[in-house]
Amino acid sequence: MAAFGNLTLLVSFVVATFAGVASLVGIRRDSERLLRAGRAAACLLAAVLGMAVAAMVHAFASSDFAIQYVQHYSEAGQPLAYKLTAVWGGLDGSLLFWVFVLALCAAAAVKALAGRDRAITAYATVVLMAVCDFFLYLVVYERNPFDTFLIRQPEHGQGLNPLLQNPYMVVHPPSLYAGFVGLSIPYAFAMGALLAGEFGNAWLSMVRRWLLAAWFLLALGLVLGMIWAYEVLGWGGFWGWDPVENAGLLPWLVATALVHSAKAQERRGLFVRWNYTLVILSFFLTIVGTFMTRSGIVQSVHAFGKDVHLAWIFGIFMAVILVFSFGLMAWRRRDIAPAEPIGSLLSREAMFGLANWAFVTATAIVLVATMFPTLSEWLTGERANVTAAFFNRTMVPVGIFLLLLTGVGSLFAWRGTECGSARQRARWPVAVAAATLLGAALARAGRSPAALLCFGVCAFVVTVIVQEVVRATRGRQKACGGSFAAALGAVLFKTRAPHAGHLVHLGVVLMFVGFAGQAFQREENAIIATGDSKDFAGYRLRFEGMVQSRDLIKETYRAEIAVSSGGRSLGRLRPGREYYERRPNEPVSQVAIRRGLAEDLYVTLGSYDEARRAVALKLVINPLVDWMWLGFLVMAFGSLLILASGPRAQVRAWSWGGAVVALGVAALAAVLGKAVLRMPVSAQLATLALCGLSVGLAGLACYRLFASLLLPADGATTLEQ
Repeated sequence: MAAFGNLTLLVSFVVATFAGVASLVGIRRDSERLLRAGRAAACLLAAVLGMAVAAMVHAFASSDFAIQYVQHYSEAGQPLAYKLTAVWGGLDGSLLFWVFVLALCAAAAVKALAGRDRAITAYATVVLMAVCDFFLYLVVYERNPFDTFLIRQPEHGQGLNPLLQNPYMVVHPPSLYAGFVGLSIPYAFAMGALLAGEFGNAWLSMVRRWLLAAWFLLALGLVLGMIWAYEVLGWGGFWGWDPVENAGLLPWLVATALVHSAKAQERRGLFVRWNYTLVILSFFLTIVGTFMTRSGIVQSVHAFGKDVHLAWIFGIFMAVILVFSFGLMAWRRRDIAPAEPIGSLLSREAMFGLANWAFVTATAIVLVATMFPTLSEWLTGERANVTAAFFNRTMVPVGIFLLLLTGVGSLFAWRGTECGSARQRARWPVAVAAATLLGAALARAGRSPAALLCFGVCAFVVTVIVQEVVRATRGRQKACGGSFAAALGAVLFKTRAPHAGHLVHLGVVLMFVGFAGQAFQREENAIIATGDSKDFAGYRLRFEGMVQSRDLIKETYRAEIAVSSGGRSLGRLRPGREYYERRPNEPVSQVAIRRGLAEDLYVTLGSYDEARRAVALKLVINPLVDWMWLGFLVMAFGSLLILASGPRAQVRAWSWGGAVVALGVAALAAVLGKAVLRMPVSAQLATLALCGLSVGLAGLACYRLFASLLLPADGATTLEQ
């Protein structure tokens, strides 16, 4: 399997290079045949890399410890889901998975958008293939996941990091990878527009859906990471400004600015240079995030380890990106000027401009503070740490300002609003915000001025959203008749884009309510003997004993805690710790949480004194924390409404892709036969699904490549139709 994997990687390198060269020569010589060959080779690249990933999946599923990467991150008794997680759980496999997802996105984008603008797509293909070549170089020559042991194969694997053996870790890294890679598509098409000399809004309209999807996947990955930290790490919080957490936040901030700023360009031709700058920075920061987590230059529990040589390679690549991208902008600077000035400051586009500056400021603060310890060590020889308190002091005001702009921007119309009209529309939101501030102050929330201000701004934004949706609903009801409820449904689900955006903003507001609640967190450490009770924040916790269990790879200890309040039983909590056989010095906490919209009771097991039969517990009250998860669900619903409003042609394209996958699965079952049947049933299904996708895409891509190169022009045209 290692030999097959290495072969697919080498073939991928050749195919990616061919796709880029064919696209570049094809557009320079105006050769449709070469352009088709480049697009077909991009599809073939995804298929071949799919085979490489399938080979790695098979190696993990069959516990092939002859491969070093498999031996380092798996063991025979590890559940299949976590064996699959281990494919991207280490540095080598994560780079392979990264370039595979990039190749898939590139193939899908090139295939779907080639008919929109041939020149932009061709140059975008060149850029995407160049990025693929960089990562393939890393995978083939620097960190090859298919390297084998030269002398003796170990009998046992070391196993995946216990902290990563969690359901959230099955989805969290792929979500972030897909979000990072998704931002490559807008960048490539923006650079393609500059190279092709097409300076209108064409590239924005081509990649709008890719940008929104990448933004949403990044948000999903960040939130899943927050939940994982909250439920697994056991320290009582969900965000500690860890460098690897920040690596995902940085491109998300810039992408959020780009999502809003792009509207102004499409609507009025504004912020053209801003948008090119933002799309460059969003892609650049995905590489910075990859650089931080995979080179080991930052200290983090999430990092993959230190590799100075890899750090230099990434540094050179990042320098090339900046010089190439901003060099193109400088070359075309006269052609990408805005069509007209902003005009009135009391306008929606002016608020977008302020938001751009605020997002860039937030990004700069997080980036500099994250890299400052490393920079100080390089310059002075001493590492100066930047604590979470610094991030909170600097980022909380910026965050509240951005939240305020969410509401203020909705009050103003495009091209400007008269002062009298703006005052009229702001009357109710300001009144509700003032009442909320007063109520929160009377409820003793005033001990945290930032939280008090956040509650007031949240009330302001929610009132603006409700006011705008009600106004649109009444307008719809007046125009079409019917009930208010029917008109509201039509506003939310038929005229989707603007009002689905309000749902996204509402979700953000709910998340900020959860953030503000953390200002009132309470924490206490307690030691409770068996049969004794502890009173904490209105709860009574009674320790009733320890329970021990064991499976193939770990031993688990859990404390039985009976919880009551006011004499009423609230059930049991079972905090625990897991000790893995291969990593006995890396215990994993099993946090017990009693959830509620008002607060969470959060209990972590510290240690157990068997002689005294007493347990050490960490008790935490987290007010309003579940509002964050609820807010993200609302935000996700709004985002999916926006993404679902696409043309029917794209739906047909996805259906066509599903048929190809089905054919690929059938083909793989026929080819592999007995080899697959020897695996466990669950491993059979996983391997068949992934390998089937690769085989199906490979067959289709090879056919199209053959057609584009060898068939006559008229025959090729018929095939394209």
